[in-house]
Amino acid sequence: MANPMSNSSSQVSTDLLLSFSTVPLLLILVGSRAIAAAMKEMGQSSEELFRGDRLPILKISPVSLDDEKGLV
Repeated sequence: MANPMSNSSSQVSTDLLLSFSTVPLLLILVGSRAIAAAMKEMGQSSEELFRGDRLPILKISPVSLDDEKGLV
């Protein structure tokens, strides 16, 4: 016959393990969501940078092909 004290002790240790593992799991979920949002924002920022929206506009006067070749 099983000892009832041992079953109660096992139940308590299982409950404690479950309780202690819940907080880190929730922190991992919240942290991963924050990291995903930050990575998405960085991706959008780099896309804008490489697209050229944040680069300065250069004022270059239009040059005809003859001027470039030195024929004029």
